[in-house]
Amino acid sequence: MEFTTRTTAIVFIVLLAALIGGTAMSPMSTSTVAIVSIGLFVFGVLSLAIGVKHGEYRTSHH
Repeated sequence: MEFTTRTTAIVFIVLLAALIGGTAMSPMSTSTVAIVSIGLFVFGVLSLAIGVKHGEYRTSHH
């Protein structure tokens, strides 16, 4: 499977939707769910960015 920008975006959105959906179904208050969901989103974006940069580094130095 080749990870193009489109494939990466789709996989990222599906995983993020599953995480946020699970968080929304928990018995936490709405404000807590919102804060946790924002944190999940920020962590996901940062992890994706670091992963992409690491992949670029590996392909250019290998």
